Amino acid sequence: MLNQPTLEKLHGLRLSVMAGTWQDHAKDPTIGSLTFDERFALLVEAEHMARDNRRLSRLLKNAELRYPNACIEDVDPSRGVDKAMLMQLASCGWIGEHLNTLITGATGTGKSYLGCALGQMACRRNLTVTYRRVSRLFEELGLARVDGTYARVLAKLAKADVLILDDLGVGTMKEPQRHDLLEVLEDRYGKLSTVVTSQMDHTRWHEWIADPTMADTILDRLVHNAYKLKLKGHSRRKETATNT
Repeated sequence: MLNQPTLEKLHGLRLSVMAGTWQDHAKDPTIGSLTFDERFALLVEAEHMARDNRRLSRLLKNAELRYPNACIEDVDPSRGVDKAMLMQLASCGWIGEHLNTLITGATGTGKSYLGCALGQMACRRNLTVTYRRVSRLFEELGLARVDGTYARVLAKLAKADVLILDDLGVGTMKEPQRHDLLEVLEDRYGKLSTVVTSQMDHTRWHEWIADPTMADTILDRLVHNAYKLKLKGHSRRKETATNT
């Protein structure tokens, strides 16, 4: 019972994991073989690890990744991703340099998975990530323009260290959407990083945007300062359907 005041103080300092670990140590007959420094290091490590895990869970929740469990270590190298390039991207150095990453390839080759894996790695590095399918992004910004929250939504998108835009190039682009995309990219250019996935090769995006002046401006902020990956191989979805 002499430890009770100390436990209460630890909880009061929001060191609940340290307190719980200390109580567990009291039940372990082998803990006495450790020095004070070793035992104290175990208590601090337990608290530190718990906080790291909570922080990662919060970042992943806020990111709203399409594949929250996507992991860069599980990316299939047979899809045409150079190992050296993958390791370079996994280091997240490109985020610190405010560069973009463009991932293209046929449907089912794992573009969205790789994009989410890069996002998950960024979260593991304590960086903020926001995921949006491009079609949903345009819907969100269209509604925001109507209800007066347009500037607020843009500001939120501009805060993320990494913005993942999934499935660029689907459907026909309309005039307001060109302006929306430019606004999003303008806020991030040279300051933050953007990941884009698309079935359409980046050399065809100019044609998809369908306005030469806007296309030049948008691609200038997106393509020229970007890593470019083109995935290959058969559709994962077809392989999964065949095996079920």
